[in-house]
Amino acid sequence: MNKGCMDKFPLLLDGRAAGELTVEREALYTWFDARCRLPGEGLWCAWAVGREGSLRLGVLEPLGQEAVIRRRFSKRMTEPLGRLLRGEVRPAAAEDREAWKAAPDPEALFHAPWLQKRLRGAAGALVRTGQGRMFLALPYDSGKAFPLPTLFCLADVRSINGEKYAVFVFDSEERPVFP
Repeated sequence: MNKGCMDKFPLLLDGRAAGELTVEREALYTWFDARCRLPGEGLWCAWAVGREGSLRLGVLEPLGQEAVIRRRFSKRMTEPLGRLLRGEVRPAAAEDREAWKAAPDPEALFHAPWLQKRLRGAAGALVRTGQGRMFLALPYDSGKAFPLPTLFCLADVRSINGEKYAVFVFDSEERPVFP
């Protein structure tokens, strides 16, 4: 993608064209505009998909008969995508329907001493893997201390099976990444 240039990509839903993803580079930031026909009931997310990875742009907002989102991300967030290939529309709840497993000893999931130390004694943890990543969900209660406070800015607070969790994503080398 060229600096100051606007590029257009297909926005796919179940492998079929559903709309358009417009991408514009502005200094250290990239703007993403996704627009498509309303996919149906429920919440839907727009994703930017590149050769090296994908980036969740966020939940599409209904606007008349369409669904839209406009988001800006830093170069640090968009570089891991590699060359952009397309946009995708996915159900927002799809990840939570995937199998989460109880992790009674979450510290045993990691080799990094700093993570083992911070996770020791954490109760109610859930884990799942996919796309070369590990997803760790720790119970979240706004009235209590935040789980893994050193990574609070990388957490995605969401509901899993009706309970609130802070979800952290780690790559294959145990580095935290944005969800």
